[in-house]
Amino acid sequence: MGLATYPTTIPASLRSYNDCDNLFGTTLCARFLLITFRLLFRTCNNQKFVIFQTNLEDSFLADLEDLSVNDNENLDEDNDDAEHMEEDVNGDLADIEALNYDDLDSVLKLQKSQRFTDIMKKVEDALEKGSDMSNQGMVLEDDPEYQLIMECNTLSVDIENEIVIIYNFIRDKYRLKFPELESLVHNPIDYARVVKKIGNEVDLTVVDLEGLLPSAIIMVISVTASTTSGKPLPEDVLQKTIEACDRALTLDESNKKVLDFVESRMGYIAPNLSAIVGSVVAAKLMGAAGGLSSLAKMLACNVQLLCDKKKAIGSQFRVGYIEQTEVFQTAPPALKMRACRLLSAKSTLAARVDSIRGDPSGSQGRTYREDIRKQIFY
Repeated sequence: MGLATYPTTIPASLRSYNDCDNLFGTTLCARFLLITFRLLFRTCNNQKFVIFQTNLEDSFLADLEDLSVNDNENLDEDNDDAEHMEEDVNGDLADIEALNYDDLDSVLKLQKSQRFTDIMKKVEDALEKGSDMSNQGMVLEDDPEYQLIMECNTLSVDIENEIVIIYNFIRDKYRLKFPELESLVHNPIDYARVVKKIGNEVDLTVVDLEGLLPSAIIMVISVTASTTSGKPLPEDVLQKTIEACDRALTLDESNKKVLDFVESRMGYIAPNLSAIVGSVVAAKLMGAAGGLSSLAKMLACNVQLLCDKKKAIGSQFRVGYIEQTEVFQTAPPALKMRACRLLSAKSTLAARVDSIRGDPSGSQGRTYREDIRKQIFY
């Protein structure tokens, strides 16, 4: 008895294994195919087909077992990686969690450290002296300015983290006076400036916020302040809050000096990489990778993950410093991940060129950037 006649076409949603995989998942897809073959061969009394059916079923079951084992192994590996990352982050943030909100000095130790003082002095001296072109024949890793840039990158991340700590302190204190302000002003430095300007003032019509924020935001703040449920802060609490604002603004000024120095030197250290992602992002990528040579050896898929570990947990997309580039920020939402992959790939190529000082003019980097823009915007 021959096989029963079956339709020669199948639903459009199941026309390929990939589509079935998308619909049911890898395991469910395999089970679906197994059931289909079972139904097919049940209509046949030929002993050879029965034997073939048994072998096919055993094969599918073996594949399913292997698939389950592999999935479990991958899941265990992902869990182990996540646990290690969480351990690192938890260790780095131990001081933040132990923050005494009545005494910032117990946590904010960066400005008092010798490392901060030494690096800032070198940065200020370098900015006054200008770029030293006498080191152009030196091996990149031996260049003092290259070493200082690496130190500045790490210091900049530490400064930003301390600013976040201070911002949380200011926000928690000033929430009693103006609880709605934190939802209107999101930038920590802008928030500190506005809090310092307003203080305990109830009537914001007498407070000049011009130049600190856009006019539309200032108007919303003024209207919201007139209906807020907050009350003036006690004098001692207000004093601590203003002092915290001053600390945040001082750290921001130091960070600007560091970034100015990095931007002025990256055109010499990594001209092609800077042409693609910008000087500041280029320095951050180098710092996170462990240097320009290490960045040049990395795979593109790993470059797009380079970021500050303290901010890696809980992010929606697995994108690091690359998301701070101008190309990524201006790319259409549907093409952002494509832009990220292109930027990572071209950044790796540019880092390889810069690591051997193959194109000091940066023209190769500009060509790479133009190629990326053509694929994203045109």
